[in-house]
Amino acid sequence: MSARKIAIIGGGNLGSAIAQGLLKSGFSQPSDITVTKRNISTLTTLKEAGVQVETDNAKAISQADVIVVALKPYNVRDVLQELKGAFNPARQVLISVVTGVSIDDLEHIVPGIAIVRAMPNTAIAIQESVTCVCHRNATEEQVGYVKTMFDQLGATVSIDEKLMDAATVLGACGIAYALRFIRANIQGGIEIGFDVRTASLIAAQTVKGAAELLIRENRHPEEEIDKVTTPKGCTIAGLNEMEHQGFSSSLIKGITVSYNKIVKG
Repeated sequence: MSARKIAIIGGGNLGSAIAQGLLKSGFSQPSDITVTKRNISTLTTLKEAGVQVETDNAKAISQADVIVVALKPYNVRDVLQELKGAFNPARQVLISVVTGVSIDDLEHIVPGIAIVRAMPNTAIAIQESVTCVCHRNATEEQVGYVKTMFDQLGATVSIDEKLMDAATVLGACGIAYALRFIRANIQGGIEIGFDVRTASLIAAQTVKGAAELLIRENRHPEEEIDKVTTPKGCTIAGLNEMEHQGFSSSLIKGITVSYNKIVKG
């Protein structure tokens, strides 16, 4: 697949992470990526790697084949409305990674352009994201390109657009949930005697190993839990105490609260 010019409109945490992932995977050459931001001084690392940095969104869009919109949800519609004249719907693909902005919203601003909504998470910077995608007006070749692009950065899942808000919570917000769980493990580890560095390594590697067991072996979590919980053992005692304190129910409630925040604002 021939190289394409990619413009990432919005060089914040997610936009920068996408650029980093594209570089680390070798999917794109630095000179084929442009990242825009008002204050480009925060993009020094990308610039030093050879990525084009730009304050002019319209210029970046007009020179690109693929436009990744990574703006903040509150201003994306206004910004794109101002920039709609820079797009060339006949040859470009618009990828939006913005929470809560529908394909209908995007098509209203840039009619006729191939649109892909994608929801990655910040692990995209180390090629370990899960990215959920849906699309409209895109050819098989265009969809294939976008999937291949995100496959370099982790795993890609095609979903109906109606599930995109839910995907945002489970996959993108989920990074924060997982990190908070690890942080709690670290705090517990310190309380039972470990120094913070050792506790951090053990906690993070244990969670990584647990996830890999499920992914590589296609297991259900309870299958692996059963292997660790022996009769009258310390694991089941700890698990039961966590459940008594609302461990699972608080996680589920947190997920639904995050979802309702997206849906209802």
